[in-house]
Amino acid sequence: ARAEGYAAIGGGSPLRQITNEQAEALKEALESKNLPAKVYVGMRYWHPFTEEAIAQIKEDGITRLVVLPLYPQFSISTSGSSLRLLESLFREDEYLVNMQHTVIPSWYNRNGYVQSMATLIEKELTKFSNPDEVHIFFSAHGVPVAYVEEAGDPYKAEMEECVELIMAAVKARGIRCPHTLAYQSRVGPVEWLKPYTDDTIKQLGKSGVKSLLAVPVSFVSEHIETLEEIDMEYRELALKSGIRNWGRVPALGCEPGFIDDLADAILEALPYVGAMAVSNLEARQSLVPLGSVEQLLATYDTLRRELPPPVAMWEWGWTKSVETWNGRAAMLAVLTLLVLEVTTGQGVLRQWGILPLFH
Repeated sequence: ARAEGYAAIGGGSPLRQITNEQAEALKEALESKNLPAKVYVGMRYWHPFTEEAIAQIKEDGITRLVVLPLYPQFSISTSGSSLRLLESLFREDEYLVNMQHTVIPSWYNRNGYVQSMATLIEKELTKFSNPDEVHIFFSAHGVPVAYVEEAGDPYKAEMEECVELIMAAVKARGIRCPHTLAYQSRVGPVEWLKPYTDDTIKQLGKSGVKSLLAVPVSFVSEHIETLEEIDMEYRELALKSGIRNWGRVPALGCEPGFIDDLADAILEALPYVGAMAVSNLEARQSLVPLGSVEQLLATYDTLRRELPPPVAMWEWGWTKSVETWNGRAAMLAVLTLLVLEVTTGQGVLRQWGILPLFH
């Protein structure tokens, strides 16, 4: 089915090309903020692999890093899986063990990202003959329910908050359209987060919705889940369900406000590179170190039923059982790693070396 999906969108995914374009745009944004940077791209499941990016980082003599996933919301199956791989590389390599770094686990609540999403929604609404009658439909990548209920994955909570923030920004522009959040891309026999996208589309059609604007809220790049699953499968389903007018908000890609906000996130993280310690971690920590993961997990596995959600461990959310579930579910989350090398110059910021890790 996956091969057929790629064939339907022309034989391959544009994800790698778009990610490279985002890396170049981020490099230019940082330079505009007086932070000259060299950007590397690495991916979890395809070339250039994370290991290849790390090899180049070592060759170039990078000593300080900022890790930035390109997933807006954190999940153990996306950012978590890739960051755990990165941590294992750091733990096993003499060069990397001493590398100063920090990680931005998620950034779904940053104003630049939220406003960029609201801008794209507002623009697409103008393409409908009656924008006020449009139902805004957020479709997010799903995860197994067990991730959230048993492993403490913060993904669902972050996704729901993300959608509410975006809709608040949309309403602040005078738009009063109703909205719905649902989850797509479930595989296998286990229960995934609900409501499911396909079921929800049918229900909206049955309830009389005639105009639907789909918003892919988990993705910042176009790929098979937007180009084939949403644009083809869900559009066809919507039309069959009685929805007459269909629209879809594009993925953010290199939208200037979005890229500028990522650059700001990196700049804000610079003072914390190499300065984090486990004792400093708090709930909803915005910056965390790779080296604390195993210690956090040991506490989490023992006390998870007693800890009030969300807790700092859930920003990482890894357990051995979760990794097994992830493998069985064959999640195809693609993560890109950006590594920013700051050139030598005047002032402290010019002397930092930084690395972001992305989708």
